[in-house]
Amino acid sequence: MMANSLLIALSLAAAAPSSIAAMRWEKRVLLVAASEEKDPKLEQQRRIIARWRDAAAERDLAVVEITGDRVTGASDSAATLKKRFRLPADGFAALLIGKDGGTKLRQTRPISAAVLEETIDAMPMRRQERR
Repeated sequence: MMANSLLIALSLAAAAPSSIAAMRWEKRVLLVAASEEKDPKLEQQRRIIARWRDAAAERDLAVVEITGDRVTGASDSAATLKKRFRLPADGFAALLIGKDGGTKLRQTRPISAAVLEETIDAMPMRRQERR
């Protein structure tokens, strides 16, 4: 029984999101920010990612969402991420962050799966991963 509880605790700890800084060299991050949950651009970006989930996983892509002051997918605070990535106080923004921590793409509208795929696949690290 004790071993079972330990396994559950470990799996929960593994599932707990880490900070964007801790993802460096491990994950590419799609950082999506919107001032409110019902933002049409946020809903469109979610649909794009939902349809592209397998290809995103293959490319080590983590999705971090900031909605108002709430963050999902990372342990960072909304204020920290907004300041660090110079995100607008209002409206929508989508950023693709490479494994090196650098911003590779920044848009004020949803990023299509084709653009994400093309941008990621052109990255030197991604080309090495595919060899």
